[in-house]
Amino acid sequence: MKRRDFLKTGIGMSSLVLFPKEIINPRDGSAGKRVVISSRNGMKAAEKAMTLLKEEKDPLDAVISGVNLVEQDPEDTSVGFGGLPNEQGVVELDASVMHGSSHNGGAVASLRGIKTPSQVAKKVMERTGHALLVGRGALQFAKAHGFSEENLLTAKARERWLKRKEELSDRDYWYPPKSKKLEPEIRKFVEHHGTINCCALDGKGDLAGVTTTSGHFFKIPGRVGDSPIIGAGLYVDNDVGAAGSTGFGEANILTCGSFQVVEQMRAGHDPEEACIRALKNILQKVKSWTEMVNDRGIFIENLTFYAVNKKGEYGSATIWSGKQYVINEGLESRLKDCAFLYDQNIK
Repeated sequence: MKRRDFLKTGIGMSSLVLFPKEIINPRDGSAGKRVVISSRNGMKAAEKAMTLLKEEKDPLDAVISGVNLVEQDPEDTSVGFGGLPNEQGVVELDASVMHGSSHNGGAVASLRGIKTPSQVAKKVMERTGHALLVGRGALQFAKAHGFSEENLLTAKARERWLKRKEELSDRDYWYPPKSKKLEPEIRKFVEHHGTINCCALDGKGDLAGVTTTSGHFFKIPGRVGDSPIIGAGLYVDNDVGAAGSTGFGEANILTCGSFQVVEQMRAGHDPEEACIRALKNILQKVKSWTEMVNDRGIFIENLTFYAVNKKGEYGSATIWSGKQYVINEGLESRLKDCAFLYDQNIK
């Protein structure tokens, strides 16, 4: 019997069902592969998370322990202790976590005085029937669970906050120190945000993710970005993959960006292509409401996605070139260039 005729028979069709080209155990689609992906500031975080995955720790515990290293580092102004403050000089933190195997998650927003909002987000997931706690309520909840309230504004962050106030207006009495030049990073408001995202796939094929941030520097008090919004700054579907983001959160909130990335992977696209497709769709949407576009009508802010799928494939993409991400597949954390939509040299 010819192969063509064989496939037309019921026996042929049954064989395709019973013996597919690639058999993937839905519980272990990665065949034991472990992967940790993170934003550029997550070198140590990814190493820590991978170490814990090798010890068969839960992937959510692994990624949270990883980002805790950054949250507690006073030299890192992107998250946690030492994070850059709002316009009143107060550090407000946001974080979300999502646990793939249970499809559960938790988040906190506008949390003051607690170094590790990612840990508080996990407590929200574990100890409440809620998904998100904010502001004073989030702080009271954290303190009730033994978290210590501290002043998170370091001398370094305070200096940058003061410099920002001093250059804001020519109609007040805030004068910059004459002996010091303003740092370049203080001159460009569009770069004043910092976030770490970290997602992991363990050896059993389970996924988890965390996103934590101090948000935009000099933000309006109470502003909440995408990081604590599940579906925007983070999304995990244990049947498909995990995705998170850093960058301009408002665009992400209004388009459910990380959810889009996961859905693109569900449709069969690899993680990098899924990130690219989500970004293209977001750019089409933001044109209708934002004024942050250049002369050619291109959005001037940046947004970056990071993704890993059930098979252990990974990728990242950003709007403007020049971004990198961290990947660890079991040996050591290394940097890779993000795919991008536009060359920053034409920005």
